[in-house]
Amino acid sequence: MSATREHRLHGLEPDNLLAFLALLGLLRALETATPMWPPPRVAWAVDTFPLRPVLTLPVATERHAIVGAAAAGVRQLAKRHDFRPYKNLKLSLEEARAKLRDAVAGSDRYTAELWAALVSDAAVRSKKAEVEPTPLCLMFGQGYQHFLERLRAVPRQAQPDRGPGLPTYSVSETDCLIEALFTPWARPDATPSFRWDPHEDVRYALRATNPTDKKTKATTQHGANRLAAVGLAALTAAPARRRAAGEVHLAVLGGDRMKDGSFTLTWPIWREPISLAAIRNLLGHPGLDDPATCAELGIVDRRRSRRISVGKYMNFTPAVSWRRHTEAGYSRARDPALAPEGGPH
Repeated sequence: MSATREHRLHGLEPDNLLAFLALLGLLRALETATPMWPPPRVAWAVDTFPLRPVLTLPVATERHAIVGAAAAGVRQLAKRHDFRPYKNLKLSLEEARAKLRDAVAGSDRYTAELWAALVSDAAVRSKKAEVEPTPLCLMFGQGYQHFLERLRAVPRQAQPDRGPGLPTYSVSETDCLIEALFTPWARPDATPSFRWDPHEDVRYALRATNPTDKKTKATTQHGANRLAAVGLAALTAAPARRRAAGEVHLAVLGGDRMKDGSFTLTWPIWREPISLAAIRNLLGHPGLDDPATCAELGIVDRRRSRRISVGKYMNFTPAVSWRRHTEAGYSRARDPALAPEGGPH
């Protein structure tokens, strides 16, 4: 493929939380690997079907050079993903304060942003005497799934393990990222994930086989999970008071709590190329419920994903178009993305 400044990211669908986090991670990785360049920018090709983001670079670049730089950036950032001795995001107030203090005192900005996206010493679960973890943490040891252990291991694993029933062959680090960014996802990998991909919601309903069986269980897109792991640091967490109950809980950029206490994450769909820093500003903008404000900012739509409980596990639903939701007047009963956590599925 010839060098060009614009690259359509065919693999990153707009209604998938994992894809959105991978997009943030891609921008972060490229900024890390090419610090002398102006920041890469991204926009959504809103006039081209299907809707996908388009990466804009300061100079014409070939696809393999992009994934090579992204891989180098992920490797650099993964070195900061050291959470030992903790496997899960279950920290006491004193432990959280120590980690946040050490991260801020260090010279590495990414480490400070990463810990600031995970916990806050101002949001404490009084009953457990633990700080509240980021709402994007979906595993606490159930089924031997440990969040911090995965957040450390996944970005460090350059080459994936292919899934059951597939031919065994070697896949390079760059080819794995090409599959995640530039091709529709086939999810061929048997590597650990963070349950951010709605495809990993495996339930019996309308299925002829047991989705938890080794032969049919969901596989992953490893390159996307590696990028998403370093993209998580962009979603800064901070204490917020819940309006109805008056309780302090942990909020993240783009996140919101519904009246029933469930968590949703909403991200914009914008038409002009912007940097990672600008995306973070959009996620935290207080006026996005106003159509006039969205028009001024070039936002044409928003996508909202809801965290749900599936037995002892948690997942995120496919994101719903904010415009479609508001214009059609969707109700919780009609829209699976707005069903309460732990409720009927």
